[in-house]
Amino acid sequence: MDHLWTPWRYDYVSGIDPSDLSCVFCRILAERDKDAENLVLFRGKMLFAILNLFPYTVGHLLIVANRHIALLSEAEKEELHAFIETARTCVAALQDEYHPEGFNLGFNLGRAAGAGVDRHLHMHVLPRWTGDTNFLSVVSETRVLPEELAKTRQRLLRHFHGLE
Repeated sequence: MDHLWTPWRYDYVSGIDPSDLSCVFCRILAERDKDAENLVLFRGKMLFAILNLFPYTVGHLLIVANRHIALLSEAEKEELHAFIETARTCVAALQDEYHPEGFNLGFNLGRAAGAGVDRHLHMHVLPRWTGDTNFLSVVSETRVLPEELAKTRQRLLRHFHGLE
């Protein structure tokens, strides 16, 4: 059996101090005057959409509940509907701007499932291409992003104008 060692992952899986109850998403939600800096694309009644600050691919988006909840079971029916509707908008925007060949959409619920922010419900929307370079994250601790996040935000922003 071959083993692929990823020692930097230990810091990720063990590095959260349980006494630190601060939440990056709650901070971003409160900082309405810093949307460009925080990479916010859209703010709605139930949730908001942002670019992932640590993306796996160009255009990696997060849809985040406005309420500080951790689990799907805590979400109201309207919030769940808003997640799907916003995901549809995100997919359409990414399709129009980047023409990916596929998408990964999903929730990582809990640290064991890979949630970087496990106490605030959010959904990932990742555009994918055949032969994309996501394996480099594991093999060489490197991600290949051909575009700066500010430019990605600027390209996608127009797709979210006029949404509630």
